[in-house]
Amino acid sequence: MATYASLRHNSDTSGAEQIAKRVFDVVVASCILLFTAPLILTIAIFIRLQDGGPAVFKQMRLGKDGEQFACYKLRSMVTDAGDRLQQLLATDPDARREWAETQKLTNDPRITALGQFIRKSSIDELPQLVNVIRGDMSLVGPRPIVENEITKYGDQYKHYCAVRPGLTGLWQVRGRSDTSYETRVAMDVEYARTRTFLTDVKILLLTVPAVVNSKGAR
Repeated sequence: MATYASLRHNSDTSGAEQIAKRVFDVVVASCILLFTAPLILTIAIFIRLQDGGPAVFKQMRLGKDGEQFACYKLRSMVTDAGDRLQQLLATDPDARREWAETQKLTNDPRITALGQFIRKSSIDELPQLVNVIRGDMSLVGPRPIVENEITKYGDQYKHYCAVRPGLTGLWQVRGRSDTSYETRVAMDVEYARTRTFLTDVKILLLTVPAVVNSKGAR
């Protein structure tokens, strides 16, 4: 797949702010990872015990400049989730329509009981702190997408490629799964065009009540 290095964003964000953002990402992500490590390990053990499958799910996502990276999550679905999705989409027109519009399912039969809990609380995304430390992601930015979602962005994909995807972002604090995909794209473009270090801090602070209240979680 071709990368989008040629579509680099001509942002007003200064070099100093970019450095500050990267240092902030590494320091804060490292602290959160150390603090939550016992929780991550405990949940990982429970995931292994429920069906013997791997605790961590790895999926290739698109990052800055369209480069692919392995994105980590605690596994919230059954081990044969891909096959079950294809079977469901082949037999259920409503599910197929919803998936085409949002890339999500309101009643997703692939999610385990434990998976429901860790998704609602966003615990499943904690391993992405490793992605932040590695530089694949940032604490704040668009949610990382897979290759087949590029068409949903159309000409706006260049804005997605201009920044690192984030652990949280405007989508997280403005409704998450309650928003349409078109609205999600608009928020990604808004963030890419207007981002500042102070905006990132504000979004991080707003993320805490959004997660606690499970706002738009699915």
